[in-house]
Amino acid sequence: MKVLLASQNRNKLRELSALFPEWELQPLDAESYPPETGETYYENARAKALFAAGDSWVLGEDSGLEVGALSGGPGIRSARYAPEGEQAIARLLDGLRGVEDREARYISELVLIGPDGTERRGTGVLEGRIAGEPRGSEGFGYDPVFIPEGEKRTVAELGDAWKLRNSHRARAARALLSA
Repeated sequence: MKVLLASQNRNKLRELSALFPEWELQPLDAESYPPETGETYYENARAKALFAAGDSWVLGEDSGLEVGALSGGPGIRSARYAPEGEQAIARLLDGLRGVEDREARYISELVLIGPDGTERRGTGVLEGRIAGEPRGSEGFGYDPVFIPEGEKRTVAELGDAWKLRNSHRARAARALLSA
């Protein structure tokens, strides 16, 4: 099945392509995307999918990191919290300086819209905590500082193979396929 991904994030395209191997996942060719103005991950993911809805299946995704000590931030604004990569991690760690309670969770929402308007959705959550410093080289985003519940290593240390089985996005993909 051919599916358009309403995202410009190459890391998400790579990860979602591996999570949906039966699909021919292609990035949406658009000069701009709708602004992420929703109040929830679902609203943002759905807006992306509806933006590209038409003759093809379209997948919208929105995800974020919620940290209890930051009042649930950066949350649905995770991608805009700071530029991707080291700057976002530095801002996050700076905001947690001196904080002992580092409980956090990753959330991913997937919305699939069919050519006939059919809608399916899947939500995935990965509970954990924020490390004191970045560790590991795999994954992307906040993976170098996110330690999943029950683990001692960050997602970036656990690696991409672990992430494809256990991440918030992997859980959302399984939920979407069973919806």
